[in-house]
Amino acid sequence: MQRQLQECIDLLNLFKQGTLPPGVTHAQLWQAQKIKQAIVHPDTGERIPMPFRMSGFIPFGTPVVVGLLLPNQTLLSTIFWQWLNQSHNACVNYCNRNASQPAPVSKFIQGYLGAVTSAVSIAVGLNVLLQKARRFRPTTRLLVQRFIPFPAVASANVCNVVLMRHSELSEGISVLDNQGDVVGTSRIAARHALLETALTRVVLPMPILVLPPMIMAVLENRLPLLQRRRWLVLPVHSLVCLAAFSLALPLAISLFPQMSKISVTDLEPEIAMATNCKIVTYNKGL
Repeated sequence: MQRQLQECIDLLNLFKQGTLPPGVTHAQLWQAQKIKQAIVHPDTGERIPMPFRMSGFIPFGTPVVVGLLLPNQTLLSTIFWQWLNQSHNACVNYCNRNASQPAPVSKFIQGYLGAVTSAVSIAVGLNVLLQKARRFRPTTRLLVQRFIPFPAVASANVCNVVLMRHSELSEGISVLDNQGDVVGTSRIAARHALLETALTRVVLPMPILVLPPMIMAVLENRLPLLQRRRWLVLPVHSLVCLAAFSLALPLAISLFPQMSKISVTDLEPEIAMATNCKIVTYNKGL
């Protein structure tokens, strides 16, 4: 894979220099660009470890989602799965961060601790409130309990973004012209980037943590096979989570791609004076 990646990078560099060898097709160039964008960080140029790439989000994230949605969780299992989820998210966030401006590692540690604290607090607090709600029947309580991970995860994700990247609002982020060259630093683009990232973090877990509980409730009530053979519930649950994850990730990324575009008229006047481009791009992170 390392050799293939280097060949893709070399091919793209030859294209930029206008020295492509004869016989190279547009399809080969697009494939090279696709491979590079999937593996290499756009700001640092460093390789992103496989578990923390967006292409690795589903295979490495699905077991965590299955754990989050397990029924009849204890206090310790709730804390463990919320911690594991936020730890994985923190690594993905760091490896796919906007690195156009230097940021101390302490910012990411602060965001990680804040996300873990908020996720665990909300999940445990809602579980405690649910156990004290005597009006719910046991089946209703079990169904409601399955939806608790979503508000905990969504709130923690937003908290993570705010704590890790709030300095960008005052320092700004780099904006690029259509050649990929930096034309300036914009606080307005930073505000757009943080808002889009926060929305992505809310949209992404929604189908993953909301659809499976609804689908499993229907399947467990309607399928006699699952009622007779309870050991099948976990495999079916895992497949449902995998399907929901496969649906949600492309949806969230297509709504808010990592490289976003913005009109120079919406940015600071000095940005408009520094380039002839009408549209510039910025790395909003993931």
